Amino acid sequence: VEAGVNKLDNADNELVLDGGFVVPQTNSFGHTFRDYHVESERQQGVENFYRTNHINQTYDFVKRMRTEYGKLNKMEMGIWECCELLNDVIDESDPDLDEPQIEHLLQTAEAIRKDYPNEDWMHLTGLIHDLGKVLLHPGFGELPQWAVVGDTFPVGCAFDKSIVHHKYFEENPDYHNSDYNTKYGVYSEGCGLNNVMMSWGHDDYMYLVAKGNNTTLPPAALFIIRYHSFYALHKSGAYRHLMNEEDTENLKWLQIFNKYDLYSKSKVRIDVEKVKPYYLSLIEKVGTTILPGEVKMVNPGFSPSRQFNASASGLS
Repeated sequence: VEAGVNKLDNADNELVLDGGFVVPQTNSFGHTFRDYHVESERQQGVENFYRTNHINQTYDFVKRMRTEYGKLNKMEMGIWECCELLNDVIDESDPDLDEPQIEHLLQTAEAIRKDYPNEDWMHLTGLIHDLGKVLLHPGFGELPQWAVVGDTFPVGCAFDKSIVHHKYFEENPDYHNSDYNTKYGVYSEGCGLNNVMMSWGHDDYMYLVAKGNNTTLPPAALFIIRYHSFYALHKSGAYRHLMNEEDTENLKWLQIFNKYDLYSKSKVRIDVEKVKPYYLSLIEKVGTTILPGEVKMVNPGFSPSRQFNASASGLS
């Protein structure tokens, strides 16, 4: 991990990650990554998305969503089936990519696999990290994009200025609420991110799914799933005053993962049928299932496409 983090210190300049993964110089539109102000065909739509997101993501809204979706009673689905369900999903908050989400999942997982061939729990984490975007599907409630995708941030305390399009928080009711608009808000120094409510979306939902199924994915994987869109933390260093020691250790893995999540977005297409057998073998390896809806344990004899597994170091 330390070697990977040291490498990341210069990654923004080198655009080279550990091992053999070569980072593209530009995103799918020929621009630098995560540039929310450059004029492009998606710039205005992305900004409109964040305006709606920042106005509506309140402390009370997140509490309602976590209560409702924490029941895990929407649908039953296996991992590969879930990946395929995202074929028609395009993330309106993403200025770097307009390809179907399954492309992004496989781009991320394959980039990690190339540089970390022995860390199969990371390969699987790369594949599943965005599966919570099924919340956009009618079977999962067909939530609006502002309640599913985009950068995440804590609610219940002040909105840090590093959050993209911060100005739109001024229209959020919590921005003017003295209980929620201070540095600590309802939290305390070093309380741990697990005790902090994040804006609602696919990250937190997938985390609830994993926890609800008693996954044995390592803590770093759960941290990645829950906070991979928390750019104010892992890109800008905000909100560290809320972290505990475990968060600090897990953040090292998230910073490694994030480079693959971000810089693997390109027009270089993945041959889905070519890599599918490998990921099905990961899914089949343990013989349990996590379902992004109703959670059940299934017999290992079920078809791999109906299972959601990790390696022996992951799910069980």
